Amino acid sequence: MVNRSADKVIIYTDGGCVPNPGVGGWGAVLQYKGRTRELYGGAPETTNNRMEMTAAIRALEALKRPCHVVLHTDSQYLRRGITEWMHKWKKNGWRTRSGPVKNQDLWRRLDELMVRHNVSWKWVKGHAGHALNERCDALAARGIREQGR
Repeated sequence: MVNRSADKVIIYTDGGCVPNPGVGGWGAVLQYKGRTRELYGGAPETTNNRMEMTAAIRALEALKRPCHVVLHTDSQYLRRGITEWMHKWKKNGWRTRSGPVKNQDLWRRLDELMVRHNVSWKWVKGHAGHALNERCDALAARGIREQGR
């Protein structure tokens, strides 16, 4: 659980796939007390949504202690999943009307991380010239390239 004196961390994330589904990459930029840390990675066979979620997971996992986090994403799927849909999914045994929740393994991991950190989820329009969102996009592209794409 996060205490009142917890550190504040600003995070930007992005993920992508070429094609979708296909080779994927993710990127994250973490800012804390004037310092910046960049993370990225990829997967050979995945989806855009999984890469968006992975970016957020890896960024939150990189935090060494509970923090107040402002996490920026250009993925409405990720932001709305956490802020609007997850409560109902959990209540319904991780099921939707049409069956099991997709990407359930990643949603469950995000749920675990949300217990540790106090996260505010912010949406930022992708490919709109926001410097840190563009940097995350470049990191995700690097993750894709390093998968051999």
